[in-house]
Amino acid sequence: MSHRHTVIPATATAAALALALTSCGNVAAPEGTATGDGEIVITYNSPTEWGNYGQVLSTFTERTGIQAPNDPKNSGQALAALQAEKGAPVADVAYTGIAFAEQLTDAEVLQDYVPEGADQVPDDLRDPDGAWTTVHTGTIAFIVNEDHLDGAPVPTGWEDLLEPEYEGLVGYLDPTQAAVGYSVATAANLALGGTLEDWGPGLDYLGDLKENGASTAAQTATAKVAQGEIPILIDTDFNGYKLQDEGADVSVVIPEEGSLQIPYIVGLVAGAPNEDNGRELLDFYFSEEGQGLFAAGYMRPVIGDLPEDVAERVLPDEDYERAVTIDYIEQGARQQEFIELYQGEVGF
Repeated sequence: MSHRHTVIPATATAAALALALTSCGNVAAPEGTATGDGEIVITYNSPTEWGNYGQVLSTFTERTGIQAPNDPKNSGQALAALQAEKGAPVADVAYTGIAFAEQLTDAEVLQDYVPEGADQVPDDLRDPDGAWTTVHTGTIAFIVNEDHLDGAPVPTGWEDLLEPEYEGLVGYLDPTQAAVGYSVATAANLALGGTLEDWGPGLDYLGDLKENGASTAAQTATAKVAQGEIPILIDTDFNGYKLQDEGADVSVVIPEEGSLQIPYIVGLVAGAPNEDNGRELLDFYFSEEGQGLFAAGYMRPVIGDLPEDVAERVLPDEDYERAVTIDYIEQGARQQEFIELYQGEVGF
């Protein structure tokens, strides 16, 4: 398989998104803009502290009058809940890493719906029937709290994390549950010489990382980085930049050996109890304002680029050239194989 060292393509202009960002603050909804039924929309896997999801959903509520609470699940927990509730769905919208796309469609827990504006998303980043659509991307990175490294330098690559000076300082999300955790494992494996057919290098590395005291968490752990509980979290770049905005003394590092871009997808739940509200939320995600809100949290929009004022606060393009794109559907198809190998050879 070839790995393209390119940034995932986009179509709209950064200028339009920059304009959209000017209207994304916490302001009252303009009179007459509420078009929903004023009730609720439930979206699985949308933690407040994940990127800018807190503001994305609160702004949607301001614009429409539809309550949109955040939800702390990870991708695997969202899939499991959707499957368990299939006879009587609770959620209206689901959000996961793209590695879960095939499982969601195979489980028939999503219905076909192409949100307004989503036709601008590249074909390889959306389901041909409309079951799911990529809404933004991120990149696997080290988020490093420099105040809690006990004098060690900021690591620059995967191999650095195996050094004794980083013993007990590293964490990542459980790759058997969280999409970002599985993406961390995939990124390390590819960077160290593996492929989607050969997990050996990645499993060896994760085993060595465990021996060096690494920990795993089931759900979003960025707060633990800010507190110094996990001084080095291998996660998405956008969560690191968000911590910087919040005043945490953290660095964001794209590993020198290589990394991985991650698309995140959304879809309308089959049998959604608030289906119209779910459609309205998805339409909002792909509007200029919705994409601008994701961009404000450093979640690279799938339509357009990061606005200039956001782009100037992130690592330079040459760092991101180390992040590959892959056949994400194959990555999803290999997930169960990886989980079994990980549980047998690494396990926590």
